[in-house]
Amino acid sequence: MSNFSREDVLRLMQLTDYDEKHSPSAHSTLNTIVTLYREILDHDTDKFLLSKGHGPLAYYATLAAAGFFPTSWIATYGQFDSPLGPHPDRMLIPGVELSSGSLGQGLPIACGVAISHKAQAKPGRIFVLVGDGEMDEGSNHEALALATARNLNNLTLLVIDNRSRSYPQAVSLSGIVRAHGWQCVSVADEPREIRAALATSNTTPKAIIVETNNE
Repeated sequence: MSNFSREDVLRLMQLTDYDEKHSPSAHSTLNTIVTLYREILDHDTDKFLLSKGHGPLAYYATLAAAGFFPTSWIATYGQFDSPLGPHPDRMLIPGVELSSGSLGQGLPIACGVAISHKAQAKPGRIFVLVGDGEMDEGSNHEALALATARNLNNLTLLVIDNRSRSYPQAVSLSGIVRAHGWQCVSVADEPREIRAALATSNTTPKAIIVETNNE
Protein backbone atom coordinates (compact mmCIF):
# COMPACT_ATOMS: atom_id res chain seq x y z
CA MET A 1 0.00 0.00 0.00
CA SER A 2 1.35 3.43 -0.94
CA ASN A 3 1.75 5.84 1.94
CA PHE A 4 -0.46 8.76 0.89
CA SER A 5 -4.11 9.68 1.26
CA ARG A 6 -6.92 11.06 -0.87
CA GLU A 7 -6.54 14.31 1.06
CA ASP A 8 -2.86 14.49 0.10
CA VAL A 9 -3.84 14.24 -3.56
CA LEU A 10 -6.52 16.92 -3.19
CA ARG A 11 -3.99 19.27 -1.59
CA LEU A 12 -1.61 18.72 -4.49
CA MET A 13 -4.38 19.43 -6.99
CA GLN A 14 -4.80 22.84 -5.38
CA LEU A 15 -1.17 23.82 -6.03
CA THR A 16 -1.78 24.79 -9.66
CA ASP A 17 -3.44 27.96 -10.91
CA TYR A 18 -3.78 26.58 -14.44
CA ASP A 19 -7.15 27.44 -16.00
CA GLU A 20 -8.31 23.82 -16.15
CA LYS A 21 -11.27 23.43 -18.49
CA HIS A 22 -11.76 19.83 -17.43
CA SER A 23 -11.74 20.12 -13.64
CA PRO A 24 -14.96 18.09 -13.23
CA SER A 25 -13.42 15.40 -15.44
CA ALA A 26 -10.34 15.28 -13.21
CA HIS A 27 -12.42 15.05 -10.05
CA SER A 28 -14.56 12.29 -11.56
CA THR A 29 -11.48 10.06 -11.76
CA LEU A 30 -10.08 10.97 -8.33
CA ASN A 31 -11.48 8.19 -6.14
CA THR A 32 -10.80 5.48 -8.69
CA ILE A 33 -7.21 6.49 -9.42
CA VAL A 34 -6.31 7.09 -5.77
CA THR A 35 -7.78 3.72 -4.75
CA LEU A 36 -5.83 1.97 -7.50
CA TYR A 37 -2.50 3.53 -6.61
CA ARG A 38 -2.93 3.33 -2.82
CA GLU A 39 -4.34 -0.14 -2.46
CA ILE A 40 -4.43 -2.23 -5.62
CA LEU A 41 -1.59 -1.75 -8.10
CA ASP A 42 1.56 -3.80 -7.86
CA HIS A 43 3.98 -1.36 -9.46
CA ASP A 44 6.37 -4.17 -10.38
CA THR A 45 3.88 -6.18 -12.42
CA ASP A 46 0.64 -4.26 -13.04
CA LYS A 47 -0.04 -1.59 -15.66
CA PHE A 48 -2.48 1.33 -15.55
CA LEU A 49 -3.48 3.18 -18.73
CA LEU A 50 -5.48 6.41 -18.56
CA SER A 51 -7.51 6.65 -21.74
CA LYS A 52 -9.62 9.52 -20.34
CA GLY A 53 -6.64 11.77 -20.88
CA HIS A 54 -8.40 15.13 -20.81
CA GLY A 55 -8.39 16.65 -17.35
CA PRO A 56 -5.47 14.58 -15.99
CA LEU A 57 -4.80 16.64 -12.85
CA ALA A 58 -5.98 13.95 -10.41
CA TYR A 59 -3.74 11.45 -12.23
CA TYR A 60 -0.73 13.77 -12.03
CA ALA A 61 -1.33 14.54 -8.36
CA THR A 62 -1.63 10.83 -7.55
CA LEU A 63 1.59 10.00 -9.40
CA ALA A 64 3.38 12.79 -7.51
CA ALA A 65 1.96 11.63 -4.17
CA ALA A 66 3.11 8.09 -4.98
CA GLY A 67 6.64 9.35 -5.61
CA PHE A 68 6.95 9.04 -9.38
CA PHE A 69 8.08 12.66 -9.73
CA PRO A 70 8.54 15.70 -7.45
CA THR A 71 5.38 17.23 -6.03
CA SER A 72 6.76 20.64 -7.06
CA TRP A 73 5.96 19.76 -10.67
CA ILE A 74 2.23 20.11 -9.96
CA ALA A 75 2.51 23.90 -9.66
CA THR A 76 3.86 23.98 -13.24
CA TYR A 77 0.87 22.11 -14.73
CA GLY A 78 -0.09 23.56 -18.10
CA GLN A 79 2.88 25.93 -18.34
CA PHE A 80 4.77 26.12 -21.62
CA ASP A 81 7.91 24.33 -20.42
CA SER A 82 6.23 21.91 -18.01
CA PRO A 83 6.22 18.15 -18.62
CA LEU A 84 2.67 18.15 -17.23
CA GLY A 85 0.56 19.15 -20.21
CA PRO A 86 -3.23 19.10 -20.66
CA HIS A 87 -2.85 15.52 -21.94
CA PRO A 88 -0.40 12.98 -20.44
CA ASP A 89 2.81 12.30 -22.37
CA ARG A 90 4.54 9.03 -21.55
CA MET A 91 7.84 10.35 -22.94
CA LEU A 92 7.91 13.24 -20.45
CA ILE A 93 6.22 12.02 -17.27
CA PRO A 94 7.57 9.18 -15.09
CA GLY A 95 4.90 6.60 -14.34
CA VAL A 96 2.70 7.38 -17.34
CA GLU A 97 2.17 4.29 -19.51
CA LEU A 98 0.06 5.86 -22.28
CA SER A 99 0.07 9.20 -24.09
CA SER A 100 -3.64 9.86 -24.24
CA GLY A 101 -6.30 12.37 -25.12
CA SER A 102 -7.69 10.98 -28.36
CA LEU A 103 -10.70 9.04 -27.13
CA GLY A 104 -11.22 5.42 -28.12
CA GLN A 105 -7.56 4.39 -28.06
CA GLY A 106 -6.93 3.29 -24.49
CA LEU A 107 -8.96 0.07 -24.38
CA PRO A 108 -7.59 -1.31 -27.69
CA ILE A 109 -4.05 -0.52 -26.53
CA ALA A 110 -4.76 -2.15 -23.16
CA CYS A 111 -5.90 -5.27 -25.02
CA GLY A 112 -2.56 -5.32 -26.80
CA VAL A 113 -0.66 -4.98 -23.52
CA ALA A 114 -2.75 -7.77 -21.95
CA ILE A 115 -2.11 -10.04 -24.96
CA SER A 116 1.61 -9.30 -24.72
CA HIS A 117 1.67 -10.19 -21.03
CA LYS A 118 -0.08 -13.50 -21.71
CA ALA A 119 2.22 -14.33 -24.65
CA GLN A 120 5.28 -13.76 -22.45
CA ALA A 121 3.72 -15.45 -19.39
CA LYS A 122 4.18 -12.23 -17.45
CA PRO A 123 2.35 -11.83 -14.15
CA GLY A 124 0.27 -8.79 -13.40
CA ARG A 125 -2.98 -7.12 -14.32
CA ILE A 126 -3.77 -4.44 -16.90
CA PHE A 127 -6.13 -1.65 -15.85
CA VAL A 128 -7.52 0.95 -18.25
CA LEU A 129 -9.76 3.90 -17.35
CA VAL A 130 -12.20 5.38 -19.86
CA GLY A 131 -15.18 7.72 -19.76
CA ASP A 132 -18.72 6.59 -20.52
CA GLY A 133 -18.98 8.90 -23.54
CA GLU A 134 -15.80 7.37 -24.91
CA MET A 135 -17.51 3.99 -24.97
CA ASP A 136 -19.53 5.18 -27.98
CA GLU A 137 -16.35 4.88 -30.06
CA GLY A 138 -16.49 1.88 -32.38
CA SER A 139 -12.90 0.94 -31.55
CA ASN A 140 -13.99 0.11 -28.01
CA HIS A 141 -16.68 -2.29 -29.20
CA GLU A 142 -14.09 -4.10 -31.31
CA ALA A 143 -11.78 -4.24 -28.29
CA LEU A 144 -14.54 -5.69 -26.10
CA ALA A 145 -15.03 -8.50 -28.60
CA LEU A 146 -11.28 -9.10 -28.96
CA ALA A 147 -10.74 -9.31 -25.21
CA THR A 148 -13.34 -12.05 -24.91
CA ALA A 149 -12.00 -13.96 -27.91
CA ARG A 150 -8.49 -13.90 -26.43
CA ASN A 151 -9.69 -14.63 -22.87
CA LEU A 152 -7.97 -11.57 -21.45
CA ASN A 153 -8.77 -12.28 -17.82
CA ASN A 154 -5.80 -10.11 -16.87
CA LEU A 155 -7.66 -7.02 -18.15
CA THR A 156 -9.90 -4.71 -16.11
CA LEU A 157 -11.82 -1.83 -17.68
CA LEU A 158 -12.82 1.08 -15.44
CA VAL A 159 -15.62 3.22 -16.86
CA ILE A 160 -16.28 6.58 -15.22
CA ASP A 161 -20.00 7.02 -15.84
CA ASN A 162 -21.15 10.62 -15.52
CA ARG A 163 -23.96 10.10 -18.03
CA SER A 164 -22.20 11.92 -20.86
CA ARG A 165 -22.81 9.46 -23.72
CA SER A 166 -23.40 11.17 -27.04
CA TYR A 167 -27.05 10.17 -27.45
CA PRO A 168 -29.69 8.06 -25.68
CA GLN A 169 -29.25 4.35 -26.31
CA ALA A 170 -31.52 1.40 -25.74
CA VAL A 171 -28.77 -0.73 -24.21
CA SER A 172 -26.98 0.28 -21.02
CA LEU A 173 -23.20 0.25 -20.70
CA SER A 174 -23.38 -2.80 -18.46
CA GLY A 175 -25.63 -4.52 -20.99
CA ILE A 176 -23.18 -3.83 -23.81
CA VAL A 177 -20.22 -5.12 -21.81
CA ARG A 178 -22.03 -8.25 -20.63
CA ALA A 179 -23.22 -8.97 -24.17
CA HIS A 180 -19.55 -9.32 -25.12
CA GLY A 181 -19.02 -11.92 -22.37
CA TRP A 182 -17.33 -9.69 -19.79
CA GLN A 183 -17.81 -9.73 -16.06
CA CYS A 184 -19.39 -6.42 -15.09
CA VAL A 185 -20.25 -4.65 -11.86
CA SER A 186 -21.59 -1.13 -11.23
CA VAL A 187 -20.48 0.76 -8.12
CA ALA A 188 -20.93 4.18 -6.57
CA ASP A 189 -18.04 6.64 -6.72
CA GLU A 190 -16.93 5.69 -3.21
CA PRO A 191 -13.46 4.32 -2.36
CA ARG A 192 -14.86 1.38 -0.37
CA GLU A 193 -17.06 0.17 -3.24
CA ILE A 194 -14.34 0.74 -5.84
CA ARG A 195 -11.82 -1.16 -3.70
CA ALA A 196 -14.14 -4.13 -3.24
CA ALA A 197 -14.81 -4.37 -6.98
CA LEU A 198 -11.11 -4.15 -7.83
CA ALA A 199 -10.13 -6.75 -5.25
CA THR A 200 -12.19 -9.56 -6.78
CA SER A 201 -10.40 -11.87 -9.20
CA ASN A 202 -11.15 -12.06 -12.91
CA THR A 203 -12.29 -15.21 -14.66
CA THR A 204 -12.94 -13.22 -17.86
CA PRO A 205 -12.18 -9.63 -18.83
CA LYS A 206 -13.86 -7.44 -16.20
CA ALA A 207 -15.53 -4.03 -16.34
CA ILE A 208 -16.22 -1.83 -13.34
CA ILE A 209 -18.66 1.00 -14.02
CA VAL A 210 -18.16 3.82 -11.51
CA GLU A 211 -21.27 5.96 -11.30
CA THR A 212 -20.37 9.54 -10.42
CA ASN A 213 -22.10 12.93 -10.23
CA ASN A 214 -19.00 14.80 -11.41
CA GLU A 215 -19.52 16.03 -14.94
